[in-house]
Amino acid sequence: MRKLVVTLIVLAVLLAIADRVAVAGVQREIAKQVAAKYDLTTPPTVEIKGIPFLTQALLGRYDEIAVAIGPMTVEDVKLSKIDATLTGVTAPLGDLIQDPSKTDIRAENVTGAVVIPWETIADRAPNGIKIDGAGDAVRVSGTIKALGRSVPVTADMKIAVVSGAVRLTPVGVKVAGGLSVPNPERFISFTVPVKDLPLGLKITGVKTTPVGLAVEGSASDVPLR
Repeated sequence: MRKLVVTLIVLAVLLAIADRVAVAGVQREIAKQVAAKYDLTTPPTVEIKGIPFLTQALLGRYDEIAVAIGPMTVEDVKLSKIDATLTGVTAPLGDLIQDPSKTDIRAENVTGAVVIPWETIADRAPNGIKIDGAGDAVRVSGTIKALGRSVPVTADMKIAVVSGAVRLTPVGVKVAGGLSVPNPERFISFTVPVKDLPLGLKITGVKTTPVGLAVEGSASDVPLR
């Protein structure tokens, strides 16, 4: 009986080791393929959720995979990071063993957040306008050219999602010196393009964070190779 218990313990340990070794290999392959697909200089961090992994591997379907992509530039817009969750990922084990470079790895659904740093937002702002995104709201200050002179202004910014972009529009513009400037909003509004995001993400919302604007998105039936 004692030998049987010892044998079972050894088998359990070996299976656990095999499980972790296998998951590390698949994570590396997914990271490699994502990096190649989006021409990333640094492979993303990939974490397959769920234990045991071997059960998912044998089925060729993974319930949830977390992917974290570091800094990258898309359409001349610098992004600081992308955090995504992939669900219903198919990757046949036999194909991965035979030729991983040709394996059709595909996610049923993807949700994620893309962070546009404040530096990138500031680069897109009109000349003379400075961005303050330290708090919950985005505020701007600076000068605009109106009435033949430089006029100091401050305003809070309303953030909205438009087609393939994030639009920042001032509300409650305050003009220094009591000057009356017709429609001062037109001098301060600007757009940050957010198109062709990795993992097929399409913008669904946006919110402020201490490090930048977090653009939320989702996608379905996304190939990773």
